[in-house]
Amino acid sequence: MKVVILAGGFGTRIQEETQSIPKPMIEIGGKPILWHIMKRYTKYGFKDFVIALGYKSNLIKQYFMNFHAMNSDFQVNLSNGVINFFESDMQDIKVTLIDTGLDTKTGGRIKKLSKYISNEKFFLTYGDGLSNINISDLLSYHNKNNKIITMSVVRPPARFGILETNNYNLITKFEEKPQLNSDWINGGFFVAEPNFLEYCLSDNEMLEKEPIQRVMHLNQLCAYKHEGFWKCMDNMRDKNDLELMYKKGYHPWLD
Repeated sequence: MKVVILAGGFGTRIQEETQSIPKPMIEIGGKPILWHIMKRYTKYGFKDFVIALGYKSNLIKQYFMNFHAMNSDFQVNLSNGVINFFESDMQDIKVTLIDTGLDTKTGGRIKKLSKYISNEKFFLTYGDGLSNINISDLLSYHNKNNKIITMSVVRPPARFGILETNNYNLITKFEEKPQLNSDWINGGFFVAEPNFLEYCLSDNEMLEKEPIQRVMHLNQLCAYKHEGFWKCMDNMRDKNDLELMYKKGYHPWLD
């Protein structure tokens, strides 16, 4: 199965970084977040990636063109220039890089990948979200429910601590950034049947709006509830949170 990653957006909410690099190339622990996402899939044996490019696509292409040399140990014979690469931690990976246009929306990017996906179900995710989601369980759940597309859904952590007070303005309960227990939101890890491509009709459509809505109205959108770790790198606060977690040795998306 192929893994489609949407990596073409402008990343306007994290412009401190994206003025010079595309959002999926922002580093966590010295590696682009795109690398971290790919590692989640390769952990479960899925190693065929199709990446939809747009903004600063040349930098992502350059990264993968130089990937072997930059991510492997190697020996160079300076007399003849022969390079002997040692074992890498990303063996047998295939990456298809497709420029889907600078201003194309997410639904349109998927549409432009049709001929590279072929007539088979595929994984789909964004280039900025990390999770310890069990990819094999997600696929099994999708297959069991027999719907056009399965969306992982999560309960995001609160941005700030939550507290309660009594009539005397004394704090009686305080939780530092608890997990919200009410609404589920899109967790960004999907499994889709090949005919989902038929519901992506134009370059100007957002995945979450027209294509997803069309499928939902047919009762063909299924939710996979993920209770574990999930975090989207939306802004610099999120980036710094992930970097701090990694430095402390807490990186559940890699475990």
